[in-house]
Amino acid sequence: MSSSFDVLIVGIGGQGTILASNILGEACLIENKPVKGAETHGMAQRGGSVESHIRIGGIHGPLIPPGQADLLISFDLLEALRYSHYLKKDGLLVTNSRMVLPTSVFTQKLALPKDEEIIATLKKFNLRVLDADKMATEAGSPLSQNVVMLGTACSAMPLKPASLIEAVKRLVPKKTVEINAKAFVAGRAFGGKC
Repeated sequence: MSSSFDVLIVGIGGQGTILASNILGEACLIENKPVKGAETHGMAQRGGSVESHIRIGGIHGPLIPPGQADLLISFDLLEALRYSHYLKKDGLLVTNSRMVLPTSVFTQKLALPKDEEIIATLKKFNLRVLDADKMATEAGSPLSQNVVMLGTACSAMPLKPASLIEAVKRLVPKKTVEINAKAFVAGRAFGGKC
């Protein structure tokens, strides 16, 4: 067993999954906490699945084994379902309420489960569902939904809010710092103070 705090961030290419994992890594560096990470994004540019493993502390390798993630942050409802087997039984799942329809739905005419069915399946975990796209737009840009999600998950992480917000400021484009700071605060208000 690992003594690390394991975070899996998943989404679709273009949603900011890798930036979000970089923000967590930067916050760990700010706090001098050991961190390991790995990501897969081979087909991300085509709307494919992207996953980032972040292990805060611990001594094991960067990949989180199934059933061991303390926190799963999903930028897409369908991706939350796809990766939920990585989460511990008492883990926290923070997911966007929206779904990017995979191209296979159109090309192969595949049926998708309804949002309500996915949420019902995920309720076996400690679940927070939010409309991150709407919250990000209200903060100033729909592109900040990844930072909204980090703010929502903040209370579950072993990182200080000041470190997370400083990491956001260091890594987002300079002209978007204010928008992303608002996005983080909005997500944090939804998820509970950290």
